[in-house]
Amino acid sequence: MHQAARSEAMIRKLLAAAESLFLARSYADVTMDLIAEKAQVTKGALYHHFASKEDLYLAMMAADLEAKRDLFVAAASSASGCRERLRRLTAAYFALPREKRDLIQLVRRDTNVFRDPVRARLVRLYQAALPQPVERIMAEGMRDRELRAADSRLLAWQFIALVELTLNRYAAKVLPDDGARLDYVLDLFFRGADGQRKKEEA
Repeated sequence: MHQAARSEAMIRKLLAAAESLFLARSYADVTMDLIAEKAQVTKGALYHHFASKEDLYLAMMAADLEAKRDLFVAAASSASGCRERLRRLTAAYFALPREKRDLIQLVRRDTNVFRDPVRARLVRLYQAALPQPVERIMAEGMRDRELRAADSRLLAWQFIALVELTLNRYAAKVLPDDGARLDYVLDLFFRGADGQRKKEEA
C-alpha cells in the first residue's frame, strides 16, 4: 500500500473512532487518549495526523457534513417538483444509519464549546449540508408557484423541524417506518393539520 493510501486509511480509522466516542460522550469527556485507544493506535500516530482534539473534531464533522451535503443535493436533483424533491432528500436522510443521523445533531450540542473561527465553520458546514439544500427547494417551489410566497429560510427550518420530530421515540410508535414518516411530514407541511381543508381539496 502506498504511503498516501495508508495515511488516508489511518485518517478514516481515526475519524470512525472519534465518531463513536463523541456520540457516546460529551465533547469534554472525550480525550485524545480515548480516541487512540478506540482506534487501536499509538498517541504518536494520532498526533501525527491531528494536532489537537479540536482539529480532529472539526475534521470529523467536516467529512461527515460534506458527505451529507453531496448526498442530499444528489437526492434532490434526481426529481422535479418541490414536493417530490423534498421527498427524495428526506428519504435519503431517513435511510442513513442512526449513528450518522445522530452525528449531525452534534453541531447543536457542541457549537458553544468552540470560539470563532471554528464555531463559525461548524455552522457553515451544517448549513451547507441540510438547511441550504432545503431552502433552495423552497425558493424554487415559490418561483414555480408550488408554494405561496414566504421566507424560504424560515420554511426550510420549519420543514427540518418536522422531519426531526418524526424521529423521537413517541413518533416512532405512531409512525413505524420511513414511508409513514415521509407521508406524515409532507402531508403536514403541504396541507397543514386542517381536516376541513383536506375535505374541500378532495
